[in-house]
Amino acid sequence: MLRVFYSDRMTIPLPDGHRFPVAKYKMLREQLVSEGVLREEEIFESPFATREQICLAHSENYVDGILNGTVDPQILKRVGFPWTPGLVQRSLATVGGCLAAARSALEFGVSGNLAGGTHHAHRDAGEGYCVFNDIAVSFLNLRSEGLIKRAAIIDLDVHQGNGNSSILGGRDDVFIFSMHGAKNYPFRKIPSTLDLNLADDTGDEEFLRLLDEALPQVFASEPEIVFYQAGVDPLKEDSLGKLSLTHEGLMERDRKVLKACRDRGIPVSLSMGGGYAKPIELTVKAHVGTYRMVKEVFGDQLRGERLAHKVRSPELGI
Repeated sequence: MLRVFYSDRMTIPLPDGHRFPVAKYKMLREQLVSEGVLREEEIFESPFATREQICLAHSENYVDGILNGTVDPQILKRVGFPWTPGLVQRSLATVGGCLAAARSALEFGVSGNLAGGTHHAHRDAGEGYCVFNDIAVSFLNLRSEGLIKRAAIIDLDVHQGNGNSSILGGRDDVFIFSMHGAKNYPFRKIPSTLDLNLADDTGDEEFLRLLDEALPQVFASEPEIVFYQAGVDPLKEDSLGKLSLTHEGLMERDRKVLKACRDRGIPVSLSMGGGYAKPIELTVKAHVGTYRMVKEVFGDQLRGERLAHKVRSPELGI
């Protein structure tokens, strides 16, 4: 069974001319259904994360500042969104969707959140369109509940996951792998467990070769779940990317990651990550390709029984 989490709260009003393509979330959901990649009954409403869950990864002062609108204006400037009640709801749903997807992946082998991948959010501040770090929050909650002991993050967004590393770096129970543009944002990168810095215009062949070399190192850490940040901004047409992957290259990237997880029996939870192509329909097409790969790689498993180490989570309807 495949459970994918989504919320209309991802779409919030932004000032005219804002560069963030907020319409892509609803477009993706509609395209996945219209193309028959996902069925309506496979899409679940993202729950709100609680303050307590978020505070495992973020400071109480920062969390409360976001929740009540008193956060430092300079932090909001770094985030890139104006504060509104809608931003709070969007942020809670982003994290809640990731945590719900992680729980579902532990039960069924694979799941995803049609949002998230907010890997630039640090413990005390957000930045780069990221308010709270959904993967860090999810990992720390699963860990604190005793559901897992070890995890890996495979972050293939074009931008280095500096927030993942600032919150989780140095821990021996999480392996952080980031493969990203060397000359792209963030310009002060915080070291991951394994970083691969790619030259501008890196294409399919070189990208996939390097990925093949890196994945065995990730799985040597023996994770019990993989958080896959499946950003599609390495696409050649992406306005913020600087790499030159094709749609076919991105799908092959996804196939390699998903197949590596499936073959090892390791649950994988997907986050949407970045995508800023012009026109934005190219970004939506790339995200649809990721879920085509989910269905292709995990098809037999999704039609079969849930994983033996299933996790029950009544409060999330799982």
